[in-house]
Amino acid sequence: MTDIAWIDLALASARPKALGALLRYFRSLDTAEEAFQEACLRAIRTWPEKGPPRDPTAWLIFVGRNSGIDAVRKRAKIQALPDEDVISDTEDAESDIVERLDDSNYRDDILRLLFICCHPDLPATQQIALALRIVSGLSVQQIARAFLVSESAMEQRITRAKARVAKAGVPFETPSPQERAERLSVVSTMIYLIFNEGYSQADPRHEAAAFSDEAIRLARLMLHIFPSEPELMGLLALMLLQISRRPARFNAGDEIVLLEDQDRSLWNQPLINEALALLDKALRHRQPAPYQIQAAIAAVHSRAKRAEDTDWVEIDLLYRVLERLQPSPVITLNRAVVVSKLQGAQDALDLIDPLGEKLGGYFYYHGLRGGLLKQLGLTSQAREAFDRAIALAHSAAEAAHIRRQIDKMQEEATQPIAK
Repeated sequence: MTDIAWIDLALASARPKALGALLRYFRSLDTAEEAFQEACLRAIRTWPEKGPPRDPTAWLIFVGRNSGIDAVRKRAKIQALPDEDVISDTEDAESDIVERLDDSNYRDDILRLLFICCHPDLPATQQIALALRIVSGLSVQQIARAFLVSESAMEQRITRAKARVAKAGVPFETPSPQERAERLSVVSTMIYLIFNEGYSQADPRHEAAAFSDEAIRLARLMLHIFPSEPELMGLLALMLLQISRRPARFNAGDEIVLLEDQDRSLWNQPLINEALALLDKALRHRQPAPYQIQAAIAAVHSRAKRAEDTDWVEIDLLYRVLERLQPSPVITLNRAVVVSKLQGAQDALDLIDPLGEKLGGYFYYHGLRGGLLKQLGLTSQAREAFDRAIALAHSAAEAAHIRRQIDKMQEEATQPIAK
C-alpha cells in the first residue's frame, strides 16, 4: 500500500510539469486545472491499492488529458466542440508522454505556465496569488490568510486574474531563444516577488512566511530545467543567502534585528555554502546580471565573521556595477548605506535627497533618511522622517523598529552633557 503522505508529495512535485503539459493541450487555464484536479483525485483513489505508476507525472498528464477531453465533450452538448487540435494533441499514449517529459516541450510547458501567471497585465499581488494557486497548489484559504483578506475576496482576485490572462491571449507556440530569455527574466522577477512577500514577515507562523520557501522551490525547479542559466543561479543564490539569516533577523519579541547587530552564529551555514557555490558557478559564465550582483553583495556580508569585518569597499563597487546594469532609485538608496559607512552620513544624505520625489511613498527611504539625520544631530528633521516611515510601515515590526529609533533619540537628547 502506498503511503498517503508520499502521494501528497508526489502530486505536489508533479504539479508544475503536469499542469504545464495540460495547459498546452487545452490552451485554457481553467480546463487544465480542472483536468489536473481530476487526475489527482483518481491517484488518491487508486495508488494506495495498486501502487504508484512508473512515472507519476506522465500518469497524471495521461489521466488528466483524457478527463479534460471528456469534460470538453460533455460541455459540447451546450456549445460547439472546438477542433481536435485546439483541445488536445493527437497522440494519447502514456509512453509517448514519458519520452516527451525530458525534451524542450517539457521545459517550455513549465516556462509558459509560470509566464502566464506573471503576465504583465496583472498587478503584482494578482501575479503572486495566481502563481501560488496554480503552480504551487496552495488553497484559496491559505493564500487569503497570508494576504489578510477574506476567502471570497481572494477567490475573486484569482478569478479576475485568470480572466485577464485569457483575454490577453498568451501565445502557445514554442518561444524563440530571445523570447525564452525575456520570459525567464519576467518569471524570475515574479519568483523574487513571492520570496519577498514571505521574507518580510516577522512571525514565522504567519501564512505568508512559507512563501519564501515556495519561491526557493520554484527557483530550484527553473534551474533544474535551465541548468546553464547563470542569472537563475544568481537568483537562487541570492534567496538562499537571505533566508540563511532568517533565524537572526528578529528577536524573541519579534523585533527587527539589523544586519550589523545579528548573531551570526545563528545563520544557516549549509545554505550559505550552497549559495556561495552557486554564485561562483554563475560568475564563471562571465555574464554579469542584476541577481548575480545582488547575490555577490549578500555573499560579502555572509563571508564576514563579524559586522566590523565587512568589506564595504567591495560592496560599494558591486553597487556601482548594479546601478549601471539596472538603474533604480532603490539601488541608489541601498548604496547610500554603504556611502554612510565609507564617507559619512552627510555624503549619504546628499546622495538620497534627490530621490525624495520618486521614493516619497517608500518606507525604507524615510527610515534611512531619519537615521542619517539623527547621526548628524538634526533631531527635529529626523523625527519628521521617522514619523513618515511609521506611517508607511508594512508591518508592526517595521513600525516598532522606527519607534525604538525615536525613543533612543529622545533619551540621548535628555541626557546631561558631561563636563
